[in-house]
Amino acid sequence: MKHAADILLGTRFGLDLYVNERPVKLLDARLCPLKERTEEDVNFVVLRENTEGAYVGMGGNFKRDTPEEIAVQEDVNTRKGVERILVYAFEYARQRGLKKVCMSDKANALPFGHGLWQRTFAAVRKRYPEIESWHLYVDALAMQMVKNPAQFQVIVTCNMFGDILSDLGAQLQGGLGLAASANINPGNVSMFEPVHGSAPKYAGKNVANPMAAILTVAMMLEYLGFSEEAACIERAVVEAVQQDKTTSDLGGTLGTREVGDWVCARL
Repeated sequence: MKHAADILLGTRFGLDLYVNERPVKLLDARLCPLKERTEEDVNFVVLRENTEGAYVGMGGNFKRDTPEEIAVQEDVNTRKGVERILVYAFEYARQRGLKKVCMSDKANALPFGHGLWQRTFAAVRKRYPEIESWHLYVDALAMQMVKNPAQFQVIVTCNMFGDILSDLGAQLQGGLGLAASANINPGNVSMFEPVHGSAPKYAGKNVANPMAAILTVAMMLEYLGFSEEAACIERAVVEAVQQDKTTSDLGGTLGTREVGDWVCARL
């Protein structure tokens, strides 16, 4: 597990991939666990700061494996790191004609690191007066994502909260088998991966849903400037879902290989 974390986090930190972009897009209303929600109700993006926070690996254990053990885990936030992910969120909205940005933290309980988020957000939002922007504490945001996901277009938050919220968002769109993501250093080498990571227990069984990986390829093509090709891939996945050409987690009867073959044939 540590080896895998070293590879993933090492790549994110080494390439300074400070944006983790996780779209939450419902492709078919049947897949949403919330009652009476449509594709228009679940269509937003979670932008997660990807190189700081609780995942920097700073801390340690004293008197490990004894009754007196002390564990310290540092949560690191810098003005530079916070400001650049907030600016990215507002620019993301502006470039796509979106009008809403919600920032989330837990400054009421974490006043130092997340107080920095509050102060930086207050400064950055002034540069984008045409965009409606507001703040929610992360517990309130989690409730609102379930109660009324249609109110959100762009959510921006710290490393740990973004990790958790985007998995909640994945369930709103039908599960981790549909959740794509990108690790981005704008204008530079970036990395694209499904949200779900690896699943060794399913290796070789032809049961894993490949759609998150396929949609991740679409994100990569979009980033590289191939917008038409990216849209084509997404349309093929939507058709597969609508026609039940899916794996069992989405109610279909096909295997991993057969779903991939169907999407390729449709393309």
